[in-house]
Amino acid sequence: MTGHIPDPELSELGQRQCRDLRKNLMGKIPKEFDVGLIVVSPMIRTIQTALLAFGGLIEKGIPIQAHAGWQENSEKPCDTGSSLDKLKALFPQVDFSHVDPVFPDKTSPAGAKYAHTKQAIVRRAQDSLRELYNRPEKFIIVVSHSGFLRRGVSGHYFFNADYRIFDFNEPENDTYSLKQWDSTLAGGLGWSWEKTVPIGEGLPEDDFSA
Repeated sequence: MTGHIPDPELSELGQRQCRDLRKNLMGKIPKEFDVGLIVVSPMIRTIQTALLAFGGLIEKGIPIQAHAGWQENSEKPCDTGSSLDKLKALFPQVDFSHVDPVFPDKTSPAGAKYAHTKQAIVRRAQDSLRELYNRPEKFIIVVSHSGFLRRGVSGHYFFNADYRIFDFNEPENDTYSLKQWDSTLAGGLGWSWEKTVPIGEGLPEDDFSA
């Protein structure tokens, strides 16, 4: 079962989907999207996705930074990252200098902000959105995970390698939310469901035990 594979790589299907994503987006960058930064979850499959889909941008000098705030939700082996030393050796193109040194810990008191609970995940999503909102770049690509993006960040479903485009709403009481472009309501590749879920739906509360 894939859930028991630690920090798995992309499958052959996943690699093909990334190439489809690249074909879809490359004609629009920079004409429609003035990309200034790529932010990626520091997990093998998301880094591979970023390099396959956006390698051309990286070669042209667009920086790619790993960020622990965008990792997946659960504590399963498949959703827990590798050591930073291993990732740095595998992916020298990626800037890991901004990754929280507690990564990939999600279970100790030191890693509590990455715990698999509703409160921690929603708080982490808000912290990550706040950082993006305050960055100077006009357009930022984020390569993250469907579970975190749906339940913590946006409420929208993401099929593998599909994408959505958002603007920020004006923050209210230091709460950050997104407004999606009409052109990606079914995903930019048309692969994703249009239905939405409430932020935090299905996530365990802090007192959850199993």
